[in-house]
Amino acid sequence: MPIVMSVNAGSSSLKFQVFQMPEEKVLAQGNIERIGLNDSIVGMKFQDQKIEEVLDIPDHGAAVSKLMEVLVKYHIVEDLNEIKAIGHRMVHGGEYYSHSVPESKEAEDKIDELKVLAPLHNPAGLLGYRSFKKALPECKHTFVFDTAFHQTMPEENYIYPIPYEFYQKDEIRRYGMHGTSHLYLTHRLAEIWNKPLDQVNIITCHLGNGASITAVKNGKSYKTSMGFTPLSGVMMGTRCGDIDPAIVMFLEKKYGYSADEVDEILNKKSGMLGVSGISSDGRDVEKAANEGNERAILTQKIYVNSIVETISGYYGLMGGADAIVFAGGIGENDSVMRQKICDRLAIFGVKVPEELNKGVRGVEKKLSAPDSKMEVWLLPTNEELVMARDAYRNLCDEK
Repeated sequence: MPIVMSVNAGSSSLKFQVFQMPEEKVLAQGNIERIGLNDSIVGMKFQDQKIEEVLDIPDHGAAVSKLMEVLVKYHIVEDLNEIKAIGHRMVHGGEYYSHSVPESKEAEDKIDELKVLAPLHNPAGLLGYRSFKKALPECKHTFVFDTAFHQTMPEENYIYPIPYEFYQKDEIRRYGMHGTSHLYLTHRLAEIWNKPLDQVNIITCHLGNGASITAVKNGKSYKTSMGFTPLSGVMMGTRCGDIDPAIVMFLEKKYGYSADEVDEILNKKSGMLGVSGISSDGRDVEKAANEGNERAILTQKIYVNSIVETISGYYGLMGGADAIVFAGGIGENDSVMRQKICDRLAIFGVKVPEELNKGVRGVEKKLSAPDSKMEVWLLPTNEELVMARDAYRNLCDEK
């Protein structure tokens, strides 16, 4: 029974889960935060225990070494050689990859080449991979791409209405993100329904600080709200989502902002934070709205509008859908926001009684009434499990 890990490396963090396969039993999960700072935090949960240490971790190599030490110390593994495979999250695979792939020099070079499209994420993903490769040279590594699930979109749904040469020369097109989450939600609902994947027509809503919505037609991504970058689509915690692109030129001309400064504004100072002036966290905004704060109330209205507009458009684009699925930090835990969204979708026959939805958090549950034209589901996403499954599959294929 091999041990398989899923790893999500950020520029200053290392999120991980440890699985016993093929049972898919979670042995441990945790995060190393503030890598490169003097007060790095190592946190891990396993069985009924939770540990947290604060210490100096100068780089990802040291973070991986510390993680290996902790896994042995707390008997998650008795020997590091028990770890047979690792799935690494790589945000951008461009047009090269429509599925996860085993490590290779070619794939590594492609991921590095695509850092221009994901400058914060692809370099961090490679840094994590190389650190684990050095620490566990006999382990089999797999690259799992956020963009892969969306490679099934038809041309008319990913080509932008700008001069076609920019697609040909610069690969400017809709790529989408959160693909691993949308894939998991699609496959999980197919399991629950006991339906063949090619009969699944749903709209999946990954709503967290970053948010995306995907139209899934016949089990495949048909259209998704994030585009060339994760900035587009619905309103998010600090990202603006879709806006008039001329706003960028206006800000540059009027205030003399550089492209980097406008990028900072739209990515990190907009969304819920920008409109409310309070927080990027939906919980803080909801609290303020309940207290009568007008900008918080406006923030919620804009947020709901953007999601309802996207779901409605995808419903029409697909020619109907059988279900709406909520996932992500807000989707899984904010029953008030789910209710506001679903109530606005009543025109499509969506019926979510408050008694089925109110207070429901983080559990798999059908939220819609029996006579709802579309089913509405809450399904906690599990990207880490998808990564572990792909890593295990590639391990078995090599044997």
